[in-house]
Amino acid sequence: MDFDFAIVLVSLVAFTGLFYFLDLFYFSRHRSEGEPPPQWLEFPKSFFPVLVIVLVLRSFLIEPFKIPTGSMIPTLLVGDYILVNKYAYGLRVPILGTEIIPIGKPKTGDIMVFKYPENPSINYIKRVVGVPGDEIRYENKTIYVNGVAASQILEAQLPPSQPQIKIYNETLGGVEHDIMVTLDRPTEAPRTWIVPEDHYFVFGDNRDNSRDSRFWGFVPDQLVVGRAFAIWMHMPGWVPSFERNKFVE
Repeated sequence: MDFDFAIVLVSLVAFTGLFYFLDLFYFSRHRSEGEPPPQWLEFPKSFFPVLVIVLVLRSFLIEPFKIPTGSMIPTLLVGDYILVNKYAYGLRVPILGTEIIPIGKPKTGDIMVFKYPENPSINYIKRVVGVPGDEIRYENKTIYVNGVAASQILEAQLPPSQPQIKIYNETLGGVEHDIMVTLDRPTEAPRTWIVPEDHYFVFGDNRDNSRDSRFWGFVPDQLVVGRAFAIWMHMPGWVPSFERNKFVE
């Protein structure tokens, strides 16, 4: 998404709210009893309550997103429509991202939606592998958190005879999930990161096809959007499907 819908929504609420309160405190007092407001005033005024409800729901409760890339395969596929819990990581001021009511913090293993640090108008989704204070090491396509390797159990080789891809069941922070490793991609040189305060380190589940914290660094807390928890529709083309509807971890 190349624009921030939150900015558009807040702007619309401010615009329609101006007409709503002008009518409430000024124009309505200068109309005859029972006289309806003029159409140029009634139209934005009527939209204001609806937009406020949408803003509250979207900003503080649940927001839908579409998965545009394959960086979270096999957990999330291109065309998946997901639901994101906006209050799991605290209530935040729309647009600014400032936490106003603390509720919780991202945990290792969470699927987190956040604003891309290099372009905050774009939403990214990755898995949290490191929280503040953690030492993260990536070596031989294995994540080490504070010196402990994430458990990986081989589930499948594709194709079976001459495998090019391996699917592992990985456990991070007590969360089991599948990851995909592409065998013809070279193994990266071992690297180590220390996660600073109020930042997070994230990976894609498609380990060899994901631009994540290995390339552009840490996610600041103020860019956190919420925790993905369910797929509610899958639509890679023009026809929606509900066969993939499920909770995700």
